Amino acid sequence: QVQLVESGGGLVQAGGSLRLSCAAAGRTLSTYALGWFRQAPGKEREFVAAITWSGSNTLYADSVKGRFTISRDNAKNTVYLQMNSLKPEDTADYYCAARRFRASMNSDEYVYWGQGTQVTVSS
Repeated sequence: QVQLVESGGGLVQAGGSLRLSCAAAGRTLSTYALGWFRQAPGKEREFVAAITWSGSNTLYADSVKGRFTISRDNAKNTVYLQMNSLKPEDTADYYCAARRFRASMNSDEYVYWGQGTQVTVSS
């Protein structure tokens, strides 16, 4: 069992930055791919970014490419999402998720999920 806990959300003005963290407990994440997803009010959950278990490959949604960066520190059992140039449309609850080895854009392929952290971007 893997417990994931997100942190770092908050309120920020458009153009600002936030760094989300997702810490794991219960098992090492070193063999797990990690993904970030988000869900805005009234909308379906959507893929944001993912990173392979080794950190060698990353995936990004087109809407965040060039603005968001996913990274991981296996020694700290933590994955990060650096979000720059934030826009009001980035407002959502952000969730991290884990699956074995390969990164995926498909939320159905992730086994473990955190409770989410709220990000609000004001215009």
